[in-house]
This record gives sequence, structure tokens and C-alpha cells, in this order.
Amino acid sequence: MLLPLLAILAGLALLVWSADRFVDGAAATARYAGMPPLLIGMVIIGFGTSAPEMVVSALAALDGNPDLALGNAYGSNITNIALILGVVALLSPIAVKSQVMRKELPLLGVVTLVSGALLLDGYLDRMDAAILLGLFALLMGWSIYQGMRQRGDVLAQETDADLDSHPMSLKLALVWLAVGLVLLVVSSRVLVWGAVSIAQQLGVSDLVIGLTIVAVGTSLPELASSIAAVRKNEHDLALGNVIGSNLFNTLAVVGIAAGIEPLSVEPEVLHRDWLLMAVLTVLVFLMGYGFKRQGRINRVEGSVLLLIYLGYTGYLVHGILT
Repeated sequence: MLLPLLAILAGLALLVWSADRFVDGAAATARYAGMPPLLIGMVIIGFGTSAPEMVVSALAALDGNPDLALGNAYGSNITNIALILGVVALLSPIAVKSQVMRKELPLLGVVTLVSGALLLDGYLDRMDAAILLGLFALLMGWSIYQGMRQRGDVLAQETDADLDSHPMSLKLALVWLAVGLVLLVVSSRVLVWGAVSIAQQLGVSDLVIGLTIVAVGTSLPELASSIAAVRKNEHDLALGNVIGSNLFNTLAVVGIAAGIEPLSVEPEVLHRDWLLMAVLTVLVFLMGYGFKRQGRINRVEGSVLLLIYLGYTGYLVHGILT
């Protein structure tokens, strides 16, 4: 038990560090390549902060642990909204100014509904994976179009300011990009081995381990980047990290895992985990969209999100103990 636990702790620490280096290197490299700031904020940073979920879920599927892959993806989405946005809103209410974010909020709702529809038959096969990855490709195309067209958006300005705050040379950016990617794979392999070993020794399902320990661990890059962004008053970048990550998780992470190894979906995934993910997505939409006023997630709403997360996690832990 001690060795798998140490593997999880070491894997998580290295995963967070390598993901941060990977994002910094990728964003700086994209800037040197002339990519617009909005596109860097929407695609590069969104992809980078979701890289831990992608690698962990892909390796879990390759190792024959598809439940861990699915639990990681949906658990990370729940963690991103309920825990990360809850904590960030408590630190500083999140004002939503970017028009792109106001468009991505309903888009996330549609993607969530599509993912739920694919779960209805209790199975995610390679056709379902193709649908998810096809939607992901369309989303990337739309993001590129938005990034090229809306150069003056608030999210673009915040991304530009964030990149200016820690400049690096192209050589260093390429080094961190390569090192971060290699260490992402290594740390994910260690983390998956530790998580599966503990699940087997405790008699806990891979799904629950994925929804709890692994999901929180792979969401730490989003937590760190969102807190850093809100401290700089870059609220749209903080929210963009979460929305972008959830879109990547729902489409790319699940799609890649199901493409590698078709997933048999337990009923509670739809009735408990997906349902909560959908409810949280609707709540964030209602809080952040704003309708005829500026969208804003205040401290009271952040507290509600955080309480939902604590209640959900407590429910899962109670199920383990009993």
C-alpha cells in the first residue's frame, strides 16, 4: 500500500509541475509563431491544462482500465466547476466580460448534452468516439476562426498580458515544451499504476478512484492557473481555463479513451456523475452568462459550488467506507 501511495503523490506532484512547464513552453512557442493571443488562450492553454487528463485517460485505456479513464474525465469536469470556480470565486468574484466566453458557455452545455445522449445505451464504442472527436475538430476550427477574427477581445488582452508577465526565449520555450511533454507521460504512467494498485487493494472501483483522487490531481493545473489569473484581475482567463478544459475533457479525453478501448458505462455514471456535471454546467451558464447584464460569479454562488463539491465527494467517500 505504501509504494502505490507514494507513486500517486510523486506522480501528482510531477504531473502538475510538468503540465505547467508544458503550457508555458507551448504558449510562448505559439506566440513566437505569430499565433493571435485569443487563439493561444482558447486553444493552446486549454489544451495544455487538459493534457494531464488526456495522457492519464489514454494510458488508463491502454492498460485496460477504461473506468479510470472515464472517471478521470467526468470527475475533472465536476472538480473544475464546483471546486476550482468555487474557490476562485470565494477569493475574488469572477466578472465575465469576454464575448467569446459568453459564446462558449452555451456551447459547453450543448456538448454536455451530446455526451449524455451517447451514454444512454451504457456503452461508448469507437463510433461514439468518432462523434466526440469529430465535434472536437469542429470546435477547434471554430476556435481558430474566433481567434483570427476577434483580436480585440478581453480574453485576448488578458492572455497577452499573462504572456508578457513571464517572457522566455524561443529556445527555452521549445525545451520546456519537450521536457514538459515527456514528463507528463512519465508522471501519468506512475499515477495510473499507483491509482489502480490502491483501487485493487481497497476493493474500490477504478471509476471512483478516477472521480476522486485522479480527477483532483489532474485538475491541479487548472486550479493553479485560475488562481494566478484572478490574482492579476484576469477573470475571463480564469473562467476560460475551466470552460476550455471541460470542453477538451468531454470531447477529446473521452473520445481518445473510447477510441483506444471501448468503454462499458455503469448506470451511476449517467444518473450520478454526468447528471451532476450537467447541473453544474447549467449553474455556471446562469451565473456567468449575465443575459442583459455583465455575467458574474459572486462569493455566494462560489460557496454554493464549493458546497456541492464537498457533498458529492462526501457521498463518494461514504460509499467507499461502507
